[in-house]
Amino acid sequence: MAAAPIAEITRFSVPNVVVITGFMGNEAMRGGFVDRVTEVNDKVQSDGYYLSVMQQSTVPRYIHSIGGKDLLGFEIILAGAILFLLDDALFIIRQAINRCLNVADPSTLRINLGSFGSFNFARVDQSWTETLFTDAIEYFGDCNFDAFQLLPDTSHTSIDVPRLDIAVAVGREPVWRWLREPWQFQIPEASTAVTNFDALRGYPVTEASRWEPDEWDLFAGSGPDTPDREVRVVPIGTLLAVDETLHPVISLDVGQSLWRDEKGGIWNDWGLR
Repeated sequence: MAAAPIAEITRFSVPNVVVITGFMGNEAMRGGFVDRVTEVNDKVQSDGYYLSVMQQSTVPRYIHSIGGKDLLGFEIILAGAILFLLDDALFIIRQAINRCLNVADPSTLRINLGSFGSFNFARVDQSWTETLFTDAIEYFGDCNFDAFQLLPDTSHTSIDVPRLDIAVAVGREPVWRWLREPWQFQIPEASTAVTNFDALRGYPVTEASRWEPDEWDLFAGSGPDTPDREVRVVPIGTLLAVDETLHPVISLDVGQSLWRDEKGGIWNDWGLR
């Protein structure tokens, strides 16, 4: 049996900047849509569009436009992509809207946004439009509009970025399954995990700790060696959905930690803290 990577594990200290999951500012989601109709109308009249930020819950954060239907001929969505903090995600989608002015079909368009990488566009299947564009549907009174998904390049994508060009179906996009399925785990639905870029890029989680009834640290590689800029807080379901061998961590007692060498490897008890 391999030795544990360190003698003991301590809780990862999350910088304030990375625990912001996306619900502030003029364009953030506050309360029900009805409470924001005036604000949405004002933004659409002044800027041509409004950005609706849907906070992460059992599924990842996503941002979609309202008003693009008239401004561009289509709406735009940035789904998941948690490698980008909220302010950066809002900047990216605003830039995408600006680049799409006078573009009839953005599916042939690729935009470069410097350190954020490049992005292309994929037409959103109607089944996803009906599922995700709830605020736009309520605003327009129907779902009869085209929509395009903003897709990060391979260096900036993550496991929470779905393929919205393919119809919703059982077994597809497991990270997003709880939009249509009941929560299956015996832990709070609002449970979160502090994690790192490697795990969000699909590398196996090798260190797991439970610090509260609804809070875990789940890292691919060494948590203490992870730079602050590569730490995010995500719904725990995002990681559980893509790796069934991670499911034993939900049974950890508070204060207990596990480690393993690789995906599918034996989980080793780090001991109670």
